[in-house]
Amino acid sequence: MSLKKPLPRIKHLAILFSGGPAPAANAVISAATTACLRHGVNVTGFLRGYQYLENYSGQQTLQKDTHYIDLNRDAVSGIRNSQGVLIHNARANPGSAIKSWSDLSDPDKNKKLINIFRAFENLEIDALVSIGGDDTLKTANYLYRIQHVVSGLRPVKIVHVPKTIDNDYHGIDWTFGFFSAAEYAAQSIRNLLADSYSSGSYFIVELMGRKAGWLTYASGIIGEATKMISIEDIQDDMLDLDKLATEISRLVEARQNSGMYYGVVCVAEGVADKLPDDIKNKEIDSHGNVVLTSVGIGKMLSDKTAEIHRKRTGQKVKFIAQQIGYETRSARPSGYDVIMASQLGVGAYRAIAEEDRSGVMVSIAEQMSLKYVPFDQLVDEQTGLTKLKFIEKDSDFWRLARYLEYDPHA
Repeated sequence: MSLKKPLPRIKHLAILFSGGPAPAANAVISAATTACLRHGVNVTGFLRGYQYLENYSGQQTLQKDTHYIDLNRDAVSGIRNSQGVLIHNARANPGSAIKSWSDLSDPDKNKKLINIFRAFENLEIDALVSIGGDDTLKTANYLYRIQHVVSGLRPVKIVHVPKTIDNDYHGIDWTFGFFSAAEYAAQSIRNLLADSYSSGSYFIVELMGRKAGWLTYASGIIGEATKMISIEDIQDDMLDLDKLATEISRLVEARQNSGMYYGVVCVAEGVADKLPDDIKNKEIDSHGNVVLTSVGIGKMLSDKTAEIHRKRTGQKVKFIAQQIGYETRSARPSGYDVIMASQLGVGAYRAIAEEDRSGVMVSIAEQMSLKYVPFDQLVDEQTGLTKLKFIEKDSDFWRLARYLEYDPHA
């Protein structure tokens, strides 16, 4: 069966990767490139996301191997299962000055976005495949929309591939790299569980997931954690650290009464976002987000639990804080993630060349079938922020975690 013949609309496609790494990133890049080359489309890989593009003035020439690389067959051969990101990543945020849709036409606020189009013009780019998280999707949407409000820009099709190990993307069930990251974290949890069993101590493990608890739940389920706590489990607007520590202390007490003197409690870093402002770390990244890994919610919770447990029971139990974070982002990808990432990469090409689409995110449904979700379904029209996907309380996935974690009342 022959593949659908592409429409002769693009000659040169660019790929960039923005935000943190994720397992199977190179599978997306390889698959998108291979699909393009198969049909005579040249491919450029911009290095380090928007870092060089947002400051491009048009007065200089972009330098090969410094600002971009040619993605040819040799460049992408054999990288599908490799770790890291071939074209590197960065957190440059060219849309940081855009606070409302009207800002897209404001020369003082859209300058960095316009610079990107100057770079597109310099290299005669016809389409962009953007790979990244929710902030990168927001930038992709700006690049798509600005072409309708600023005249004279080179027409460039914009297609986005969702990337986050947090799996909090609206419009797709599972993001590539999520299960690989969860499996890597789960191996650490299993190791800590064995240590806990041997030493009679408890581990409070903090995992990535600044806005949702998917990674914490999945890692805990795979790793057979004693309890999993995500931001969705904190019902109040403000975190009561004493209350949460007391809950863990009661869990430990119940296990001790049953002859179990060990356990691992997993907590999502996003729980720290509900700490009072006077406690929360104020380190801010380029997208305006608090850097939650530096807050150390796991350490706070382990110290507070040890204190409360000693007061409650008169027993001294060792609670050890452990962070599992950056190492999960470049774990070796699983076969499932390689297949999914490859389909998303091919899907990006097919959206542009076969479907003549722009302003869409590539997604997958049953049995890896492709679907294309328009940006306006993923972005809140009032705020311009991308929509997030949370673990819904009482959903089947939420209940799965409740069935498998330790129940002190059972």
